[in-house]
Amino acid sequence: MSEQIIEISCNNLDEIYSFNKVAKQASGAVLYKCGDAVLLAAVAIELKPVEEDFLPLTVQYIEKSYAAAKIPGGFVKRETKPGDFETLTSRIVDRSLRPLFPKGFHYPVVLTVMVLSTDSKVDMQLAALHSASAALYTSDIPVSKAIAAVRIGKVDNEVLINPTLQEQENSTLDLLVVGSGEDVLMIEMCVNASNEDNQQRVNELDEDELLDIIEMSQHSIATATKDYENGFQSVKKDEMDLVLTDEKSDEKLYNYIADNYKTEVESAIQSMAKSERNSELKSIEERIIADLEAKGEEVDRELVSEMLHAYKKSIVRSLILDKNIRADGRALNEVRPISIETNILPSVHGSCLFTRGQTQALVTATLGDSKEAQSYELIGSKTSLYETFMVHYNFPGFSVGEAKRQGPPGRRELGHGNLAKRALEPTLELSRDYTVRLVSEILESNGSSSMATVCGGALALRAAEVKTEKLVAGIAMGLVTEGDKYAVLSDIMGLEDHDGDMDFKITGTTDGITALQMDIKLGGIDIGVLKDALHQAKDGRLHILEIMEEALENMTPSQALPSSIVFSIDSSHIPAIIGKGGGTIREIIEKYGVSIDIDREANSVKITGSSKEGVASAKEYIDNITSTPTKRQMDYEINKQYRGKIKKILDFGMFVEMPDGYDALLHISKVSKDRIESLEGMYKVGDEIDVIVLEQKGKKVELCTPDYLF
Repeated sequence: MSEQIIEISCNNLDEIYSFNKVAKQASGAVLYKCGDAVLLAAVAIELKPVEEDFLPLTVQYIEKSYAAAKIPGGFVKRETKPGDFETLTSRIVDRSLRPLFPKGFHYPVVLTVMVLSTDSKVDMQLAALHSASAALYTSDIPVSKAIAAVRIGKVDNEVLINPTLQEQENSTLDLLVVGSGEDVLMIEMCVNASNEDNQQRVNELDEDELLDIIEMSQHSIATATKDYENGFQSVKKDEMDLVLTDEKSDEKLYNYIADNYKTEVESAIQSMAKSERNSELKSIEERIIADLEAKGEEVDRELVSEMLHAYKKSIVRSLILDKNIRADGRALNEVRPISIETNILPSVHGSCLFTRGQTQALVTATLGDSKEAQSYELIGSKTSLYETFMVHYNFPGFSVGEAKRQGPPGRRELGHGNLAKRALEPTLELSRDYTVRLVSEILESNGSSSMATVCGGALALRAAEVKTEKLVAGIAMGLVTEGDKYAVLSDIMGLEDHDGDMDFKITGTTDGITALQMDIKLGGIDIGVLKDALHQAKDGRLHILEIMEEALENMTPSQALPSSIVFSIDSSHIPAIIGKGGGTIREIIEKYGVSIDIDREANSVKITGSSKEGVASAKEYIDNITSTPTKRQMDYEINKQYRGKIKKILDFGMFVEMPDGYDALLHISKVSKDRIESLEGMYKVGDEIDVIVLEQKGKKVELCTPDYLF
């Protein structure tokens, strides 16, 4: 087939799709263009299905340096592992496309999106979503729907659809909605803080306002997907005749389990912890197999396991829908018991052990100066960018009872850490000049460890005395539907996540939502159901925040917190503080174990150290340097001897008042040829002393004693 070019303009985007031009051996491929951005999306399928019951979909979004006319930095001049933005974008595309595949599709699929040319004005995540959808929809893989994505911004209280990147920088809202037709499939949202009349605002979003914006997004998505599906119809390949895997089913075996083991299964679901429940279900499975073998029947162990878990799932859902009973006995809107301990790690700046039910997160906060920020590059940026607030999430195997080594963070870890970062960052000071790193170690997991990270992270920040505008809490909501019946669940545990129809994570303060993430397993969600979920989540969030506030009342400061002080100086003293070749400032840093930042524009000095005594001594040293007059009445003759008076004696030397009243430093190393450890007992303040001027450079005068020279 010859090349076909399709142009689509919708929702402030002008897009060009070229089919049958590149990657023709792939199952589907498209060359996508928006502005100067060019992306190649290609999808390939392995025709041998996997035996496991899941969709083996792999999405990889790849940025190449040449796309921005750059050569990769570092020693190796070749792209290696993906950056965080690439990983997070891959995850967004995966979560958006996964619901489109038919049930029972178990064929390995790899969807690759490569950035070939970049444009600093183009939203690369929207470009990746649309190009990937076009490649998949027009391929020979049996996917019958296209998706569309809209990003919503809010500038000067005006809601914008697909704002430019410049508008996004000034936006107080970042909302990404992906859907197909009227169905919303995925939502990601966060707010941005702003300064208004010198007052910082978090800019939380009210639940009802969010619903209105999502409804508006639905209309834009419906229009766009209709345009895509109509526009791509002429290039859509004939679908392959693939065998979809039916769920293993045996009605007779299922009914046997229901008739003979109902009480045991319900007991395992309702009255046991996660590990005990799994053990008991395994024990029930063995008893079923033993009973059947005793009757002389041939037993398929895998089929027994499938039918038992299918029956377990039906019991979980029917208890919720018919009796409003959850597996652990909670009400549908009830949050599990919460316990909080702060600053339990003595050598850490701030720490919080947050436990909710069988989910536990140990979150630590570490403070550093601005130089310790994480540097990174975006493909469209011309300079390096710096991340001064980091959230790192770790999920070791033992947290769910698995015996496996802990490797580097994967997509899930990066995604959960990013969600927590977006939830908490709007509450931090915009003008802070230091770096904060939060690390969440998940010690136990049975439902939404990312929301435990948000709660523990907010408290760890306070424990480290980081100024935040408000506390932030997070809660995970679930959904169970059957026909017209549905039930919204607050604070879902792992069982309800696995057997339910929605995973909806919402974070916020007492005044509104700061971030959210929603994935739908149904293929769409009714706006009325979403409204119920948001308002029920608000009640749960306020309950958690109340417990968090109580925990702060009993918090004791960490003994490991660094001490810092900021003070102003005269700009003329800056060279003296730094010293020749940086010698003076290095000496202060090494002697007192501090870090020193000099702001030449603000004429200020910031001293930070682990010891308050060290910080105070370093300031005293600098005060003595800056207390000397900035102008002298005379120039000194080099190698000439003068008579001066001792004004102050310190560990590192003494200040000598010269004949013109200028206080010059006589360093301890220049008092004698022999090494002197201390001046104590040798001199006292007010003594007159002979000194020789060794050097005069600008305002700096270097002295020694005659004993040092002769």
